[in-house]
Amino acid sequence: MRRRLRFLPAAAVLAVPLALSAACSGGGVGVEVSGAFGKLPQVKFPKGEPGDSFAVKTVKEGKGTAARKGDLVVADYVGYRWNKGGRKLLASSYSKGEPGAFPTGQLVPGLAKAFDGVRPGSRVVTRIPPKDGFGGEGDPKHQVGGDDTLVYVLDVRAVYPRTAGPHGARQAPAAQAGLPRVADAAAGQAPAVTMPRTAPPKRLQAQTLVKGDGPVVRKGQLVALQYGGYFWRDGKVFNSSWSQGHPFAAMIGTGQVMAGWDQGLVGRPVGSRVLLVVPPSLGYGAKGLPQFGIKGNDTLVFVVDLLGAH
Repeated sequence: MRRRLRFLPAAAVLAVPLALSAACSGGGVGVEVSGAFGKLPQVKFPKGEPGDSFAVKTVKEGKGTAARKGDLVVADYVGYRWNKGGRKLLASSYSKGEPGAFPTGQLVPGLAKAFDGVRPGSRVVTRIPPKDGFGGEGDPKHQVGGDDTLVYVLDVRAVYPRTAGPHGARQAPAAQAGLPRVADAAAGQAPAVTMPRTAPPKRLQAQTLVKGDGPVVRKGQLVALQYGGYFWRDGKVFNSSWSQGHPFAAMIGTGQVMAGWDQGLVGRPVGSRVLLVVPPSLGYGAKGLPQFGIKGNDTLVFVVDLLGAH
């Protein structure tokens, strides 16, 4: 979703890692994995071709909220392709130095099954045959052929349910005339926003509605969040994680999202709900974003819940 809205890049389909402290095999996965959780795992493949069935094994059990469809999972990972000709490493979060973000409702079937029920702190190993992966056509973009089996090792850092929201101290509205009003909303629902009947501000405005009780978001972190985007001109929603049914994740402070987000969210504590009023110069500029109805002169309003930072 990076190009669609530039602040919600799509998760890499091949991103999935999980490390463990002792060698393991069994559960039908067919590979041996060793190494400490959160560290680059060593994966040993047997001779011959992979099995043609789906298999998953939890080699380290975590604690906390179990992932369900619609949740966002943040995990370290390695991903391999495996066929009769051998195996090849395709993706690794360790080489990039950042975890992967996996919206569980938007993954290939095998990955969705592997994440179902996992808890933070778990290491999971899964073997995904073509029928549960990219099918007979494969995915050339990710160097996956139609007969390639996928193998992932996933170290789950966090699970963010679709109902996740802010946690911290509610702030009294600052005495800033001309800013939108944000109403309360039930968990998992977008808040209603009322726009003032005035011209929009020319500079970025950022107001903390809930001051989070977590660590401060730093430049270069992967941030899990809920968000709603509204037009200043009429208050209508043009995009929302709540309407999509799951939280999203984005790298912050590195130019991968709009400048208004980079400037307005870095330095805020996790758990915060932040109101952002973004002028065109810090949003999509003079070209706007026609596929979302965003014009070149549109001031955009966002309500953003900072769920976690990694």
